[in-house]
Amino acid sequence: MSLGTAVLGFAVVAAALTVTPGLDTALVLRAALTRSRGEAAATAAGIVAGLFVWGAAAAVGVSALLTASDLAYDVLRYAGAAYLLWFGARLLVRAVRGSGAPAEPDGAPATSAWRAARAGLATNLLNPKVGVFYVALLPQFLPAGSDPLLVGLLLAGVHGALSAVWFALLIALASALGRRLRRPSTVRAIDGVTGATLLGFGVRLALAGR
Repeated sequence: MSLGTAVLGFAVVAAALTVTPGLDTALVLRAALTRSRGEAAATAAGIVAGLFVWGAAAAVGVSALLTASDLAYDVLRYAGAAYLLWFGARLLVRAVRGSGAPAEPDGAPATSAWRAARAGLATNLLNPKVGVFYVALLPQFLPAGSDPLLVGLLLAGVHGALSAVWFALLIALASALGRRLRRPSTVRAIDGVTGATLLGFGVRLALAGR
């Protein structure tokens, strides 16, 4: 397998994974609809950064522990489930109490963007399904004689680029819907739906096996 063939084949699989509705999409959409484009972009950036971490880990064999060790997998699974349950409950409480606020302007403080990026990164890194996907799939696209780490980062970059395009489309669509979706009542509804979704993901992650 040549490097070009490997990149193209991985890109097809990664594109299918990227557009499949999931937790990453929910987080970016929630930020775009209730906060600001900058915060949504920061959330997406955190998620993409997580892909590079998983790509490097899979390339050097670190994330192979997730498939070889039930204990390592369960620890990460329960940590991820706890994080999602906490995050989802927090959004539901905010929705019920009516503490959701209209979106901040695009010139919002950098701390908000940094917080959003951390949330995106943590959500991605605490999802063992992403690690298993990389450790199971990425080695199949490493050409013989190639540097595993460099090619792993390259393939993660391909996935990251596809994700960035997809998230940019989502953010643009949310922005096009206008201010009507950023009213306090709408923000509360979106927080409630997103919170319930995160709780569902958390419960499913905690109860699911491999």
